Amino acid sequence: DGFAVESQRTDQAYGEGDVASTNRGCKAISAGSGATSSLLRDGITRAPCLRLPSARQAAELARWCDQPHNFDRLRRAFESTTNFGKLLEARPTVAGRNVYLRLKCFAGDAMGMNMVSKGSLAAIDLLKTVFPQVQLLALSGNMCTDKKAAAVNWIEGRGKSVVVDATVPQKVVKNTLKTTVRALVDANVQKNLVGSAMAGVTGGFNAHASNIVTAVFLATGQDPAQNVESSNCITLMEETEEGDLWISCTMPSIEVGTVG
Repeated sequence: DGFAVESQRTDQAYGEGDVASTNRGCKAISAGSGATSSLLRDGITRAPCLRLPSARQAAELARWCDQPHNFDRLRRAFESTTNFGKLLEARPTVAGRNVYLRLKCFAGDAMGMNMVSKGSLAAIDLLKTVFPQVQLLALSGNMCTDKKAAAVNWIEGRGKSVVVDATVPQKVVKNTLKTTVRALVDANVQKNLVGSAMAGVTGGFNAHASNIVTAVFLATGQDPAQNVESSNCITLMEETEEGDLWISCTMPSIEVGTVG
């Protein structure tokens, strides 16, 4: 059915005292249901900044890209550069006479930045045959968005979009976490949800996801600068009918690779 149940060892490189709290959380989850994770979306993005002579021509290029048969032409050009990558989407955004063409690529087990960049150049070469006056101002037009906090990653996703949940028995919450289910649920609402909303954060509805993401990235050879968007996370907690703790983390933009 596509699901696997297994124990995972997670390497982490810490420079501060978060090891104990992370281990305590893992212990509590393991004493309960364990964590169940699901992959929601999978696609790395690159958004070249293209310039046309006028806003009208920029709109024409955007409309061209929105046509399914034209996307198929972009897909063939893109995929001619890779044995593994698959172009999933080409979404244009117009600002004046600029077009930011956000290309989403399935990259398999690779993180995919080199793959999507190479494919993007091939797609742009095709666009130049249709719109000879188009200029490539920047291969990354900052709407990808790489290594910067951005709502587009939070909403549309980038890399792996994942949701994870677990149930922790109230006895474990009391003995291991030294608190109560009701207190945890309330603290999560007031701190991680309301407090973060009052701060105007984007994707920061959590306690300290960034610490753990960075520790794993450093230990496993990922790009630590991509911690910025990979740490996008919303933590939700509820008290179950049995009085236990249900907890979930939704992370829409984890940028990781296991090859390359």
